[in-house]
Amino acid sequence: MVGLLTTFNEEADRVAMHAVRRELVERQAAAAGLPLWAVPLPWPCSNEEYERLMAQTCARAVADGIVGIAFGDLFLEDVRAYRVKQMKGTGLEPIFPVWGRPTRALAKEMIASGTRAKLTCVDTEKLDRSFVGREFDEALLADLPEGVDACGERGEFHSFVYAGPMLDAVVRVAVGETVVRDQFVFADLTAVIIDQEKQNL
Repeated sequence: MVGLLTTFNEEADRVAMHAVRRELVERQAAAAGLPLWAVPLPWPCSNEEYERLMAQTCARAVADGIVGIAFGDLFLEDVRAYRVKQMKGTGLEPIFPVWGRPTRALAKEMIASGTRAKLTCVDTEKLDRSFVGREFDEALLADLPEGVDACGERGEFHSFVYAGPMLDAVVRVAVGETVVRDQFVFADLTAVIIDQEKQNL
């Protein structure tokens, strides 16, 4: 891997949809040892504008010698088809490394590997708001109602990974206030800065 590609709401300086603060994503990328490819999106952002900005980013990637982009899609055929369509003619190959993996088994595998995450956004039309801010762990999987995907693939929830085998350091976070926007509930995660001298005492 040569970088992490993320879109940001330019006005809020947060990840589009997930609403994770840019600072946390920068810390996450640093912990992964990868540069962050940040794509700023205006707010509001039309689909045409989104596609124009992504096309610019793809052109930059090709110019840098990058040959493919990996997506974390699991089973939504329409989403995969859209990505394949958007990548056509860009010179970049769309890669789907976890496509078709059984999602509950995949979730358990990630948790067992030491991957740690917190739910940052919940769609209350699909999942109760009490899940926002919770740890993505076995207890959460056990509490998910029937019909809710274990990886939130249908948009039931979004999460932020703060530790795991892919990171060289823990991105320490605290769960702040809960914010409601329409049907979505967000947990505002903030960075926890630990004084190194106090940590060594």
